[in-house]
Amino acid sequence: MYEKTFPNKRFKNTLAFLQKHVSPDQPILDLGVENPFSKIMKENGYTVSNTKGEDLDLDFTSVQQSDAEVVTAFEIFEHLVAPYNILREIKSNKLVASIPLRLWFSPAYRSKTDPWDRHYHEFEPWQFDWLLEKSGWEIKDRAKWTNPVNKLGIRPLLRSFTPRYYIVYAERTTTSKDNLKEN
Repeated sequence: MYEKTFPNKRFKNTLAFLQKHVSPDQPILDLGVENPFSKIMKENGYTVSNTKGEDLDLDFTSVQQSDAEVVTAFEIFEHLVAPYNILREIKSNKLVASIPLRLWFSPAYRSKTDPWDRHYHEFEPWQFDWLLEKSGWEIKDRAKWTNPVNKLGIRPLLRSFTPRYYIVYAERTTTSKDNLKEN
């Protein structure tokens, strides 16, 4: 996935945000297969398990059977057709999630070779906030950052000051916890 580039700025910002809200003694379930960032979390003292590559639109087993205190989802929800469903199934009370933001000057990302590496959604911040709220989460903190590229042109210039990534720390609302117990 990162054959040509490594998102150092994104990983640095994501780790700082995670460290602000999650202590290393809290076990984490990271949505998605093991990846360079899950390795970074482990190198920084976190106990991390990953989902196994199952289709999280259809198979909720990993989150339903996990006893992790925190679920992380870094650039996962944009790949799902219905992220609401997996968000409702998470048993943990804490969530740290990031998404790439929709950019008005660039089409949604679509890999021509990997059907799993395509964005069904590219959210605006308010849309992601609403999805989390509707699925039983209350956002406690949020941050955005840019993704400048070392190229010439209008789009690279716009990327230098237009936020590309959005990250949130959210906690399960009491109402949604009660609803989960009933199910």
